[in-house]
Amino acid sequence: MLKPVVYPSPAAEALVRRIVARSLGVSAKDHAAVSRILEQVRRRGDEALVSYTRRFDAPGFKLRDLRVTDREKKKASASVERQFIRALNRAASQIEQFHRRQLRTGFIATDRPGTIVGQLVRPVGRVGIYAPGGRGGRTPLVSSVLMGAIPARVAGVSGIALATPPRADGSVSPHLLAAAKTAGVDEIYKVGSAWAIAALAFGTESIPNVDVIVGPGNLYVTLAKKIVAGTVGIDIIAGPSEILVVADESADPEFVAADLLSQAEHDPLASALLVTPSAGLAAAARKALVRQAAQLARADIARESLRRYGAILLTQDLKTAIELANRIAPEHLELQVRDPFAHLAAVRHAGAVFLGAFTPEAVGDYMAGPNHVLPTAGTARFASALSVDHFLKRTSILHYSAEALRREAEDIVRLAEVEGLGAHARSVRIRLSGQTGRALSGKNA
Repeated sequence: MLKPVVYPSPAAEALVRRIVARSLGVSAKDHAAVSRILEQVRRRGDEALVSYTRRFDAPGFKLRDLRVTDREKKKASASVERQFIRALNRAASQIEQFHRRQLRTGFIATDRPGTIVGQLVRPVGRVGIYAPGGRGGRTPLVSSVLMGAIPARVAGVSGIALATPPRADGSVSPHLLAAAKTAGVDEIYKVGSAWAIAALAFGTESIPNVDVIVGPGNLYVTLAKKIVAGTVGIDIIAGPSEILVVADESADPEFVAADLLSQAEHDPLASALLVTPSAGLAAAARKALVRQAAQLARADIARESLRRYGAILLTQDLKTAIELANRIAPEHLELQVRDPFAHLAAVRHAGAVFLGAFTPEAVGDYMAGPNHVLPTAGTARFASALSVDHFLKRTSILHYSAEALRREAEDIVRLAEVEGLGAHARSVRIRLSGQTGRALSGKNA
């Protein structure tokens, strides 16, 4: 498992290129299938949702089951364990604290005489959160509910709807419902996959459309979000999870192995990379990976992920290791080195950076506060984590007095004429020419 490879070398180069280039592998067939689903929901509304849900999730599903009732919510709250609620509340509080620091305000600038320019910051109206069902409801992604809904609530949106597929008996995990309550979700719908995205984007008889859709999902969910982007806003087009650990000889190989496996267990397409200048650490971490993988409930998934997209890369020094990390631009970057803060300035491209031996990626998934919806597959070169900004709009405001327009008119006209837009130029000239009943007199407009 994961024989160390020296970097740079032809073998390492081929490995890195394959990992960087990995994708969801969307085929024309997949795209056509998702497009058909979206169109069916757009045309048939609730009828299509019930049909797809019966076929793929809950055979006895009925339209009256679509929206989670208050009774179901109360029953869920009473059934979950106190320890879970305590952990949930702590996570929610810290996530909210972090995201409140992201809030923006507008501005007004009056530094040019006779002009007012500025920006209004306003929340979007309704937001849709998607939460995957997770192995028939056995692995409810409560953290995804918190990470999607809390920033939206902080931004001040008017309504938050959650869509999640029902279990075979038509129910939803009580842990998921409890998380939705804690996060401030207003409506919960038992609907999943691409048809859930369609319902949120277009609306149906029972589900009002939203303005922004966020949340992780399978290939069909991701592709559906990509197709409806433009009709609604979306967070990011996320691919399989990934982690890159930069470590030196001071790192604990058991910690390193555990963190690599924490991502490998997600999906056979997940990527887990160790980059280190220490041959001793590489060997020890490799042994720890074999031993720890055998103990996992999802051992088969983790082993397949490591086989396909795992690697241990040996570099000549830490500088080279971090340069390689920047090239890969991983979703999660861990710096398990003697002085991680000394190397932070060299990091240019990463979704999130985890500093030090006692900051495993899992603290970011659940508790620390920063959002765990992060750019993947190298998109951290230009994309950022889900934030309050995804739920805010910025509207420009402009005001010119007569004197201000007169002062800049010649330059505006010149630029418009270069572009061949004569009506643009005329809209300025007419205000200066006296051709209207209300020509500029020198007084403020």
